[in-house]
Amino acid sequence: MIQIDIFSDTVCPWCLIGKRRLEKALAERPDLEVAVHWRVFQLNPMMPKAGMERQSYLSMKFGGAENAEIIYNRIRRAGAEEGIDFAFDAIARTPNTVNSHRLVRWAAGQDRETEVVEALFQAYFLRGEDIGAMAVLVAAAEEAGLDPAEARAFLESEALEAEIVEEDRQARGLGIDGVPCFIFNGRHALAGAQPPKVLVQMLDLAQQEVAETVE
Repeated sequence: MIQIDIFSDTVCPWCLIGKRRLEKALAERPDLEVAVHWRVFQLNPMMPKAGMERQSYLSMKFGGAENAEIIYNRIRRAGAEEGIDFAFDAIARTPNTVNSHRLVRWAAGQDRETEVVEALFQAYFLRGEDIGAMAVLVAAAEEAGLDPAEARAFLESEALEAEIVEEDRQARGLGIDGVPCFIFNGRHALAGAQPPKVLVQMLDLAQQEVAETVE
């Protein structure tokens, strides 16, 4: 079994692009047994709990809407190549992502973490929804096949919050300063939304290691 840990943030467009490219790579190696786990990294760890109005965030992060547009146009082009139609103009608020990471980790206990990650990406990037809002998070859980009432009860608690914050801190301690970052078998790190052919090479290396361990 190949283990892939993906350090990611739910508001990182390159992480959605990286997810699509990994899906393409896995499609080229359909016989591999792979376990994917989503790990915590916050692009904006100091974001207020209520999030921030989008234009204010862009001004603070990129020095204004014009600079942001240059960056996001590049992301749009990369996304289009992967069939992603980013709806950046529909995003009104940039959220704090702790609760979305909590939801992903809770879903992992029910083997639905990748489904929740996908639902969150679609809500935020394709529909411009605030994934810091309770209703949006609960809807993402339901879309991923989880019980919405249980998801709401979990999110209304503080369960896993300290764990999420600590994992983000540990990621930075490991030297991760951007996402996505793919870790294969706990040994090989691949930073960025790499092309599928590069991910295939890493899958082959990881599979060779697994085979050698079995022997």
